Amino acid sequence: MRIAILGYGKMGKAIEEIALKHQHEIVLKINSHNRKNLTVEALKTADVVIEFSRPENAVENINLCFAAGVPVVVGTTGWYANLPKIKEDCFSKRGSLLYGTNFSVGVNIFYALNKKLASIMNGFPTYKVSVEEIHHTQKLDAPSGTATSLANQILAEMPRKKSWETIHRATTEIPLPETHFPVFYDRIDGVPGYHKVVYTSEIDKLEISHEAFNRQGFALGAVLAAEFLEDKKGVYTTDDLFEF
Repeated sequence: MRIAILGYGKMGKAIEEIALKHQHEIVLKINSHNRKNLTVEALKTADVVIEFSRPENAVENINLCFAAGVPVVVGTTGWYANLPKIKEDCFSKRGSLLYGTNFSVGVNIFYALNKKLASIMNGFPTYKVSVEEIHHTQKLDAPSGTATSLANQILAEMPRKKSWETIHRATTEIPLPETHFPVFYDRIDGVPGYHKVVYTSEIDKLEISHEAFNRQGFALGAVLAAEFLEDKKGVYTTDDLFEF
């Protein structure tokens, strides 16, 4: 399979390493220094595009892939305000899109655990819930897409909660209504990704967490997603890729 990588930084290089091990060919590598080479004609040389660039570039990159008729896997987060229009364009142009907030197999198992735990804890209102995330200082969006997914899963499974609030870990404690819960974030050099969901009562604490040691898990998931999407049309998410 011929793969184009949009966003050839540390993550893009990790994806390249995994893709080559899977006997795929990298035909295009785009970063901030050679963005002028990103054209519809260049994209047509690929069977699948893997997009891990920046939030401000993601929508334009996706639309270029639709124009080229090439399936695109998108791991960039921070652009989801445009998701309804992107989905509409994908269907109208008979495109192929797979997106997700996290492509790590471990994180997607963590998602499944989070949903199940939230549905149980909804029946125990004495427990307060919070989400925590830590990433490297180059992470642009806050909270992370993964933390946002975790928080939204909790809302879906826990009707007694109506909203969540983004709070930097160093911020002085902010009182929230009973129907709200905090999503704490921090940025520390060298941290690939750490996420935790905590339930606390006056008598005990229950928590689940996921810690990434490197980028390899994310890269492997992205390559698996490209292999999954190659011959498909329409809009897919990591839920379609990882069926637990």
